[in-house]
Amino acid sequence: MKLIEDIKPITYMKTHSSELINTVRENKRPVVITQNGEARAVLLDIESYERQKEAILLLKIIAQGEEEIKDKKIIEQDKFFSGLDRKLGLK
Repeated sequence: MKLIEDIKPITYMKTHSSELINTVRENKRPVVITQNGEARAVLLDIESYERQKEAILLLKIIAQGEEEIKDKKIIEQDKFFSGLDRKLGLK
């Protein structure tokens, strides 16, 4: 990865937006957009963005589960599935 190629000023984005979008879509690498020499935004292809959102959601679920285990908010597997079967009218 050549990070220097993945940093573009906002003026470049304004004049080469179509080219920039095609590049991001093809190489799947984010591009950092700078304004006045400081990083201000990141341009990312939609598939990578969706994968990142899904990964963050999964991490949140794992963290919630770990918190519930720590707080002893757990149910044994057999009890859980027996209760679920009863609620669904399967037993």
